Amino acid sequence: MSWFKKSTTSSEEPREPSVGESKRQLKELERSVSRYERVFRGSSQGYGFLDWDVKRGRLEWDGNFWTHLGYGEADMVHISDADSFMEYVHPDDRKKLTTAIHALLRGLGLGEATFRLRKKRGGHIWTEVRVDAIRDGHDWVSYISGGVYDITKLKQTEQALVISEARHARIIQSSNDGIWEWYAEHGGFHFSSRCWEHLGYDEQDDHVNQGIDRVQAWRKRIHEEDIAQFDQALKDHIHRKEAFDIEYRIRGKDDEWHWIRARGQMAYDESGKATRMSGTNMDITEIKRAEERVLKAKEAAELANRAKSDFLSSMSHELRTPLNAILGFAQLFDLDKSLTPDQQTNVSEIKQAGEHLLQLVGDVLDLAKIEAGRMGFSLEPVAPIRLLKEVEMLIQAQAEFHNISVALESNDLEERTVIADAVRLKQILLNLVSNAVKYNRVGGSVVISCSLSESETMRITVRDTGKGISDAMQKQMFQPFNRLGAEASTIVGSGVGLVITKQLVEQMKGSIGFKSVEDVGSSFWIEFPLYKGQTIEQLVDQYSRISSELGGEVPDLLVEERKRILYVEDNPPNQRLMKQLLVRYPNLDLDITGEPLKGIYMARTTKPDLVIMDINLPGMDGFEALEVLKQDKSTQDIPVIALTANAMVHDIEKGNASAFDYYLTKPLDLKQLIQVFNELLT
Repeated sequence: MSWFKKSTTSSEEPREPSVGESKRQLKELERSVSRYERVFRGSSQGYGFLDWDVKRGRLEWDGNFWTHLGYGEADMVHISDADSFMEYVHPDDRKKLTTAIHALLRGLGLGEATFRLRKKRGGHIWTEVRVDAIRDGHDWVSYISGGVYDITKLKQTEQALVISEARHARIIQSSNDGIWEWYAEHGGFHFSSRCWEHLGYDEQDDHVNQGIDRVQAWRKRIHEEDIAQFDQALKDHIHRKEAFDIEYRIRGKDDEWHWIRARGQMAYDESGKATRMSGTNMDITEIKRAEERVLKAKEAAELANRAKSDFLSSMSHELRTPLNAILGFAQLFDLDKSLTPDQQTNVSEIKQAGEHLLQLVGDVLDLAKIEAGRMGFSLEPVAPIRLLKEVEMLIQAQAEFHNISVALESNDLEERTVIADAVRLKQILLNLVSNAVKYNRVGGSVVISCSLSESETMRITVRDTGKGISDAMQKQMFQPFNRLGAEASTIVGSGVGLVITKQLVEQMKGSIGFKSVEDVGSSFWIEFPLYKGQTIEQLVDQYSRISSELGGEVPDLLVEERKRILYVEDNPPNQRLMKQLLVRYPNLDLDITGEPLKGIYMARTTKPDLVIMDINLPGMDGFEALEVLKQDKSTQDIPVIALTANAMVHDIEKGNASAFDYYLTKPLDLKQLIQVFNELLT
């Protein structure tokens, strides 16, 4: 079919055009040529026209296609030679292009091909040609004409899409998550096979369908106690744009309950109408079972601990009755002046052993009370210097017997008071000073000094000149019934006193520590917050050094964006303290819960930027809660810091060896906390 065809409806012979008509036709042809030349020049970069004179073997090019590849007019002589053209085609594509040309010549091809062409300065571009063949009267191809396009960007996009799809497929495959999607247009719902595999089904399993569509089949298996929660979460997501992130139980093929965590996102059209919702299902059954095992183990441990404490308490009370009789009769014998010297020595040994056993029973009873949480405290303003003077008098006889000097350095702090229980604080001081005398050298010294810290706390330090404690033994400090090698000596002791001291100090919101050098001596210190005229409730609420820092210069917070912080702490005063602290930073949103399981749920659903975790929590301690968070892919990247009163050496070592990003101890150092915020939130 030719482009121009003249209709002849009469038998008249065509007449020759006149001179005027010939001129008009020539001008029309010139305008047409000019128009096509303008189109060629104005065509987009990387576009051109091809006219291949097959018989002559010449390729005529129009447009800027070859200029786009970096070639000039001098290059076009070689490029226009049909025999030379293949030199510019990528070697891997020449056979494909030759096959397409032969198919077109035989009338079997569509006149389309994609291949790579070499650029003048190296490299290749992807090219697409769309041509048509013009044949002569013998059906031989005379001309091949059409367009040439640079489709490199399209190919790169296709390749990137293929890579992206493959990457997402690998991620989904490795994550073991199922995929689902809902379409509003035709009400369709798609579940990937992995969703059913979570429940133990094969995608083609007859039990999946049961004569109903798969959405109904899925809903039918959801636990009746969770279906309402599921529907409400979906409704809140659609209408209130709240996050759809829910955990629910669903019955599997094994007739057991499986836990699924479903997350999804709704898409809306311009009018705000829901059009599509896509999401994933994560099988969290093993995580839930691990949580259940942790809770059961925790309950069992608490039950065993209570049983142990009850047993120790009961045995301590039962032992006191015969001990009182033994010591009572020993005292009666001691009053008998008719005893021989050997008998008096025997009675003295009975008294000494009985008093030691009575002290041990008392220590065990105190330890049992502390561990069971039945040790009562009466917090009030107490003057430590006055108590130390009483302790100095009580210990004087023991010190003189071993020729040990005891000195008290009050540093003019006689009238300063701290927040403590007076009876228990005296017990703590007496134990520390008694140990300093007991484990000292003959002719040694004990120095008791008091000082104030910048954080407005009072520190009481007891230094001795004893044998000191080896580095290896220091790691065993504060372990019950561990005398750190002194059990082989003649020094009487139970190995419980320091454990009780530590427990009492920490339960009164103080801190304790020590430093020891072998063959030089040891220093034990305790620290309590100063009394500043607060009410008793405020004393409990503000025992830490934060109260003084809040009154001064507020540290600079470098976090500018809005961040969400989750605080897991069961102590109401500590909760109020954190609220008072963060109210000074409006861009930090604080969520608080006292239950570790609820904290784990909130971390999964609200996705906080940081979690602050106490260690001693009800039902599950901070280490166990941290383990659950780190095992969950949705929360494993959230930074978690510990904030706890467990500040002994072994506690800090355990905390630093765990997955906590930071292990912070109470009393809280505000400057340190803000520095942690700046590091983890920026």
